[in-house]
Amino acid sequence: MSTDNINKQKKTAVVICPGRGTYNKEELGYLKRLHADKPELIKIIDDYRTQQGQQGISELDAMTKYSMRKHTAGENASALIYACAMADYQSINQDEYDIVAVTGNSMGWYIAMAVAGALKPKAAIELINTMGSMMTEGVIGGQLIYPISDENWREDSSVVQQIQLWLDEVNQSVEDEVHISIHLGGYLVFGGNKSGLAALEAKLPVVQDRYPMNLFNHAAFHTPLLKGTSAKAKSLLSNDLISKPDIPLIDGLGQIWQPYSADTDKLYDYTLDTQVVAPYNFSKAIEVAVKEFAPDKLIILGPGSTLGGAVAQSLIKQQWLELTCKADFISLQKTEPFILAMGLADQRKQVVIPS
Repeated sequence: MSTDNINKQKKTAVVICPGRGTYNKEELGYLKRLHADKPELIKIIDDYRTQQGQQGISELDAMTKYSMRKHTAGENASALIYACAMADYQSINQDEYDIVAVTGNSMGWYIAMAVAGALKPKAAIELINTMGSMMTEGVIGGQLIYPISDENWREDSSVVQQIQLWLDEVNQSVEDEVHISIHLGGYLVFGGNKSGLAALEAKLPVVQDRYPMNLFNHAAFHTPLLKGTSAKAKSLLSNDLISKPDIPLIDGLGQIWQPYSADTDKLYDYTLDTQVVAPYNFSKAIEVAVKEFAPDKLIILGPGSTLGGAVAQSLIKQQWLELTCKADFISLQKTEPFILAMGLADQRKQVVIPS
């Protein structure tokens, strides 16, 4: 094989899709700024939302001022984040990168399904917008995030054990209910009712002057509190929306849904039942992504870049690429970045089709 052919070999990559909370003030105008060349994608989403009597994402993205109330509301945030992430995926230089698998965090599971082809464009916005609009009549419970790693990004097992004891104590009260919602690298996200979250928050020591942190406008997804939401979703969304994926999909249990063997009925049940009411283990998804597919790169779709830390912490836990701490990861990223976040301009340049 000639040197030229070797140089032209594609790098393998696993694509990671973001969840709620990634379209923030800094991301306002993301679609207009970076994806004016993708009118078809945006039109499908806007047309669907117009039929639902909702504001178009192009209009929300083009607003002159970011509104916490408007832009973080589930019915708007979900569609905006999906549009930004899907547009980013379409911008990846696939002459350079061979996408070997796709995963996502929480709501990013729905985006991952769209990216992998398990949800075609019209089915994707129907499912994502429907799930995102479930809380328009009132948010069920809430979510709270708390770190379980030290300053070196190593998980502290004693903290995890203590938190489990506090969770058990809180749930002994008839009025209080709180559960682990998401395993997010060096963090745990909890979902529960208001009194349960308040009781847990009172037990958790304040760290870094910001945690425990309540997540604004977030419902208690991935917990039993959402059983009614799961049932409603199944009544509104048909299982024929879901197709076999074109690319392997890694879910929040670490299961791989393969293009030829995926059972679409089971994928429907996982998507609208299991992952709605049971914990979403994003850390496990990353472990499976690297161990099963051994990619050259992990590409995190925008908007935002907040998932980078959680992904890095998951890699450190597995000592992937001999990473043992935060300093190792920073050193690697400076020399030969393994994680490429499309929400960061310098890393984005390494991923997109050259203009």
